[in-house]
Amino acid sequence: MSIKPIISIICGAALLASCSTSKSQLPYFSDLTADEGVLELQEYSTTIKPDDELFISITSPSSPEFTDAFNLPLTNPGSKQNLANKVTTTPLQQTYVVDSKGDITMPVIGKLHVAGMTVEELRDKLTEIAHREAASDALVQVELINFTVVVAGEVNSPRIVYISKNRYSILEAIGAAGDLTPYGERSRVLLIREEDGKKIYKRLDLNSSDILNSPYFYLRQNDYIYVEPNNIREENAKYNQNNSYKLTVISTIVSAASVIASLVIALTIK
Repeated sequence: MSIKPIISIICGAALLASCSTSKSQLPYFSDLTADEGVLELQEYSTTIKPDDELFISITSPSSPEFTDAFNLPLTNPGSKQNLANKVTTTPLQQTYVVDSKGDITMPVIGKLHVAGMTVEELRDKLTEIAHREAASDALVQVELINFTVVVAGEVNSPRIVYISKNRYSILEAIGAAGDLTPYGERSRVLLIREEDGKKIYKRLDLNSSDILNSPYFYLRQNDYIYVEPNNIREENAKYNQNNSYKLTVISTIVSAASVIASLVIALTIK
C-alpha cells in the first residue's frame, strides 16, 4: 500500500483538529456568570423621521363631519405586514409620508412638524387638536407602517423583518432571522444606520452584556444588521476553494493524459 494516501488522511485530520480548537464562542452574554441578577435597561422609543409613512385615523361618534376629513379613501391603499410576514390590507384611511423637512400636511390641520416625535407623542398632539377643534370624544390612532430592518450574513434565515411595534431590539431581529449559525462571529455583529443624512456603522459584541445598554440595542427604521463569518467559516471556504482548484487541475491532467494515450495507441496501431 502506498504511503501517500495515509499522509493525506493524517494531514486532513490535523487540519480539522486545528479548526476545532479555534472555534469562536457560541453563547450570548458569556460575562453573565451568576445564575441570577438585575441589569439596568435604557428607555427607548422610536422617533419619526423623514420618509417614514404614517397611518393616521381620527374618529368621533359625536362629530363624524369633523373627523371624516382625516379618513379619506386611498387611490392605491398600501399594506401592513406583521413579524410573521403575513400581509393584511390597510383600512381605507389616509396615510402620510413625512417629507424631507420632517413635516406632514393633514386636512383641516394643515402642515404639522412630526420629525423627532414618537408615535405616542404625535397621537397625543392630534388628540389635543381634535378635542380643541370640535370632537371632545375623538379617538386617534397613529402607526408607523414602514418600520423594517434587514438581517443578513451568518443567520439561519436572512430576511427583511417587518416590525409592528414601536420598540424593537437587535436580539428580536436576530431571533426573527432564525438566530445565528454556529459560524456567526458573535463578537463582531455589524449594524449600519442612517442618521442625519449619513451612514454610520457600529460593531456590537453579543458575548458581552454591555450590549443591553448600548444606544444600538434598540433598532431604528432601515437598520441593516450583518453577522460576520468566523474564522472557521473562512478557513472552510479557503479549504473548499483549494480542493476545488486541485480537482480541476487533476481532472485537466487526466483528460490530457487520456487524449495523449489515445493518440499514442492510434499511432502505434497504424
